[in-house]
Amino acid sequence: MKSFAITGTRRAEISKQNVRLLRKEGNVVCVLYGGKEPIHFSAPALAFKNLVYSPEVYTVDVTIDGATHKAVMKDLQFHPINDRLIHLDFLEIADDKPVTIQIPVIITGSAAGVRQGGTLHKKMRMLTVKALPSKLPENVTIKVDDMNIGDSVHVRDMKADGVEFLDLANKIIVAVKVTRVVVEEAPVAAATTATAEGAVPAEGAAAPAAGAAPVKGAPGAAPAKGTPAAGGKEAAPAKKEEKKK
Repeated sequence: MKSFAITGTRRAEISKQNVRLLRKEGNVVCVLYGGKEPIHFSAPALAFKNLVYSPEVYTVDVTIDGATHKAVMKDLQFHPINDRLIHLDFLEIADDKPVTIQIPVIITGSAAGVRQGGTLHKKMRMLTVKALPSKLPENVTIKVDDMNIGDSVHVRDMKADGVEFLDLANKIIVAVKVTRVVVEEAPVAAATTATAEGAVPAEGAAAPAAGAAPVKGAPGAAPAKGTPAAGGKEAAPAKKEEKKK
């Protein structure tokens, strides 16, 4: 694993006033723990730019008052408004003691399943590993050239000499899945639906237009005045009231 160097100054005073003053001067307040006792120190914010804002993971050589300590970066704190780095914790490591860190996942190649119409899904960007400092990998590289649609790579598939992978074994790191496509069916012809719901017109007869009034004398039309009603009886004429002279 690559290493990064930081030079800091031990803090003679540990107080809120001292913290505000250091930050106002453009410094980051840090703590190095894991050794005999915690060491409180500060370093210029610009010194952390390539360490914090990087996708890579490093071991850090922290030099304080002439003494160099090998460490790894642990907890970071940023200002809630301007997102500036304001605090950083380092864990001191020893060559004979395993250390637990997170390392990035790097995907290489072009999956065969993508060329077949599938999509590549990267489920995990970091993996938690445990190993001696000399065995710590810089990253986990996964080649996806032979992955077809439906294939996936799990944490249990990861193997590295002297490295223990601590994430759940059945968690998926990367997978090739089928692209979801919505298929719209052509609508059934309106004439077919209308014919199924209504009566079939007689052969050779034109279907009445929608909303048209019924034709006089046609079936279903109201009987004309003076014509026989249903049952063969003639409708009685209305009685006229005679005027008395």
